[in-house]
This record gives sequence, C-alpha cells and structure tokens, in this order.
Amino acid sequence: MVLAIAVGAGAGLGSIAFRWLITTFTHLFSGHADYAGAGGSANPHVPWLGAAFVIITPIVGGLLYGPLVDRFAKEARGHGVPEVMLAVAQRGGRINPQVSVVKALASALCIGSGGSVGREGPIVQIGSALGSTLGRLAKVPEGRMRLLVACGAAGGIAATFNAPLAGVFFSMELILGTFSAEAFGATVLASVTASVIGRAAFGNTAFLTLPPFHVEHLAQYGLFAALGVAAGVVGVGFTRILYWIEDACDWAWRGPEWLRPAAGGLLLGLVLLVLPEMYGVGYPVLEKAAKGGYVVAFLLLLLVGKIVATSLTIGIGGSGGVFAPSLFIGAMLGAAYGTTAGHLIPGVAGGAGAYALVGMGAVFAGASRAPITAVVILFELTGQYSIILPLMLAIVLATATSRLLSRDTIYTLKLRRRGIDLHTPAPHAALGTQTVQTVMEAVPAPLPASTGLATAADQLTRSDHGVLPVVDDDGRYAGTLTARAVAGALADTPAQPPQAGDLAQPVPSLTADMPLATALHSLVAAPGTGLPVLDPGKGHLVGWLTHQGALRALHTATPAPTASAA
Repeated sequence: MVLAIAVGAGAGLGSIAFRWLITTFTHLFSGHADYAGAGGSANPHVPWLGAAFVIITPIVGGLLYGPLVDRFAKEARGHGVPEVMLAVAQRGGRINPQVSVVKALASALCIGSGGSVGREGPIVQIGSALGSTLGRLAKVPEGRMRLLVACGAAGGIAATFNAPLAGVFFSMELILGTFSAEAFGATVLASVTASVIGRAAFGNTAFLTLPPFHVEHLAQYGLFAALGVAAGVVGVGFTRILYWIEDACDWAWRGPEWLRPAAGGLLLGLVLLVLPEMYGVGYPVLEKAAKGGYVVAFLLLLLVGKIVATSLTIGIGGSGGVFAPSLFIGAMLGAAYGTTAGHLIPGVAGGAGAYALVGMGAVFAGASRAPITAVVILFELTGQYSIILPLMLAIVLATATSRLLSRDTIYTLKLRRRGIDLHTPAPHAALGTQTVQTVMEAVPAPLPASTGLATAADQLTRSDHGVLPVVDDDGRYAGTLTARAVAGALADTPAQPPQAGDLAQPVPSLTADMPLATALHSLVAAPGTGLPVLDPGKGHLVGWLTHQGALRALHTATPAPTASAA
C-alpha cells in the first residue's frame, strides 16, 4: 500500500512535468499554446515564414529527439503501451529506469514540434518506469513488481486526464490483463494519489469541455448501434494503416536510425502545411467538431488526415500515444455520421455532438479492444453521463466488430510483428517449445461413471494423484473425480448415493498436440496434481500431465516416454 501510494505520487508529479514540457516545447516551436486550433496562422517567433514554418519544426524536433532515443532508450520510440505490456507479461515488470526521462523529453519534443500523437502512451510508460524503478529499489517479488508497474500506469492516466477510474481500469484491462482484489486496491491507491496531485495543479474539471448531449428519440439507439459497427471497422482500419505506413518507412529508410525522425519530418511537415489541424494532439479541433463547427466533407478529410499524420509520426520514429488520435478519429467519424443522419432524418437523429462523443469511445474500443476502459474514460473525460447507454451499446458493438475483423489490437499487433505473443512464453524460455505429448505420463486407471462411492474412495486412496479420470460406458472422457468431492459426498447421507459420474467435474482438458506453455496455465489452476490429456478430437484419454512431467522438459533433450504403450 505504501509503495502504491509512492508510485502514484511519482506518477502525478511526472505528469505535471510532462505536460509542462509539452506546453513549453509547443510554445517554443509554434508560438502558440496549441497550434492545432490556431487555424494555420504564422509563428510569431518567425512571422516572415508564414504558415510554412510547420515544414521546418518536425525536422528540428526530429534532430533533437532522434539521437536522444537512439542513444539512451530505444524502447521510448513509438507509442509506449506495448512495451509496458511486454514488460509485465514476460519480463517480470522490469523497465529500464532511464525510460521515464527519455520518454518524457522525446515525446514532448515530438508533440511540441508537430508530431500528431497523444500523451497517453508516454505517460503510461513514464509512470510504469517509475513503478518498476521503485520496485527494484525496494527489492519486491516479481508479482509485486508487475503490480507497481500497473500502479504507475494508473497514476499517469489519472493525473494527466483527471480520470482516476479510467486509470484503474486501463491498468487492469490492458497492462495486467486481469482483475483481482489486490490489483484493484493497489491501482486505486496509486490513481487517487496521482489524481489529488494532478487536480492541485490542473484543477478539478473535465478534460474536454463539451455541451450537454441527450438521447432525444428511442430510434437513435439504432443509429448509435450502426455507428458502433462503423467505428469498429475504422478502429481496425486505423491499426492496419498505422503499421502499413510504418512498414513503408522501414522499407524506404536506409540511413542511421537517429536521423530517421528528422528526414521523415519533412513529409510530416508537408502534411501539416496542408492540414495544420493535425499539429500535436489536436484537442481544440476535436472539441470544435463535437460542437458542430465543421461540414461533413471537412470532417472526413480530418479523419483521413489524422490517420495519415499519426501513422507517419510513428513510422518515422516519433514518440507518442495513439489514444488521443483514436479519440480524434472517432469524433470526426461520429460528427460526420451524426450530421448526415440529421439531414436525412431530422426529426429522429438529434444533435451531431452526441454521435461525436459516442464515436470517440467506439473507435478507441475498436482499436484497443478495451471496452470497460473506453466507457469509463469517455465518461470521465467529458463528464457526460447522459450519453452512457448509447456509449456502452456502441462500444460493445465496436469491440465485437474489431474481434471479428482482426486477431490483434493496436497494441498487441506491434508486438506480434516482432514475433512476440503475450500469451506464449518469451523467446528462448526454458519451457514452452515442447508439446504436451512429449512429457505426458500414462493415464491413471479411469473410473467408470457407474462406480459407487466406496469403490471410488478406495481407488483414490491408492492413487498418487488425488484425482482420477471418469469415463462413460463408451469409454469416452466424462470429467475428473477428486478425493475432496468423494469425501464431501460421503459426509452426506442422501437417499440415493451418487456415483462417480454424478460427481465428475469438467476440468479444463488438454490435447496431446497442445504447446506445453499453453497447458501450464491450466495445470497451475488444476484442482489435483495433474490434468487429463485427450486426443485431438477431445474424446478419449491418451495421457496425463503433472507438474513433475512439465518440469521434466527442463532436463530431457529427447522426448519423454508417452502413454502410447500403456
């Protein structure tokens, strides 16, 4: 608890420093607090360049942060969240301490000089690095190290966006990938601490200022549902285009990596010259779109422009998040959709702003596949509880659509492209390359489903496993029977004593061709000392996997004896 509070305080202070750096560099490079809303005006520092100064700023920014990232922390390149997910899943929560400093400087330079990326990825990586560093200093176990990394991510999100609940759910849904009482308690402590510090610095107001929206007609729910499906498609499309452009940049660039952001900055500068609204994060443009400040054609142009500008910023080696761009894209999609619906069915559609708000959450959910985080963070960013029902509907449909269209999210695809699957062991891990068949043992004598309790108890006392498989009259696997289940049944006095088949439990079954690393997740949670192994058709028993058998894979260079001879 003390460490979680300390990490939250560090993340809160880090978010203040990070936002100050972004504001400072944005003023330095553009002469405005947020150039995206300045309408393509000139930089007061160099007025003789007019609006063309945006061609130069990404180049200068790239010359500054490119060598910084390449020399001190290569993992600070890109949008940051995948690196934290990898550290938690496969590296015991260990993150290099210098990442927090390098990421803060590089991302602030990138955004301030025109990079069309967000603040979420950097602050998550900054807070997580702080949590990992504190965990190393305190010499905590690996499980607690992971939890402190999640606390840092929660604190960073909470303080930066004044969204304490969103920080908690972001950490559990995306960083830890699991929900537990311990994780919830620790991340809440960190999030609350960071939020108190953030509110002291930035005030206690919603991050985005939008007019109130309401659902005015029941038929609008059908429109919101269709928007959710469209947002899921756009979210997947954003993910694909992001990595397509990154691939194109990898293919085209043959020079040193430290120079890549500056060289690619010329292309980004030309995009900013055509669409200055793409400069930096772009929250003023997002708010104006939600208030109905643009026509449909321009909204669609902004949507495409943001996808291209963000993808190009990441592709040339920039540093920044994809959360804010996904909100921007969703707002443009929703506003265009709502405006069009208002023209076609004016008595039913209602205001376009409600669709912009729903589109923000739905596109983020479609790209990240984190529906709980999407619902909570949109509510906290805008304070718009009146739109919660259509928001939930659209986000769920966007998530489902995304799952149908793509195996990966915008975060996990970056890792999979590098040959990393978060659900399998790290490359060169001691366990993981074998299959269950190579280490499984002979099947313990199975119990027919009609076996009585007394007979079952007798056989269980003679077994080394404390659990036995149960088969039906045709010899097909029907579940497992544990000594605990039999003891509990013997303690009762039912009129009709149950048989083994009545007490059989459908525990997770393994197949002989399953990777051992996948099977270990089920084996760890098994009620007994082993699990049955079935044929690929999952009908008949072929072996038995125990913890000892799994560990045998560490010491045998040749396949262990299987149950084929039993």
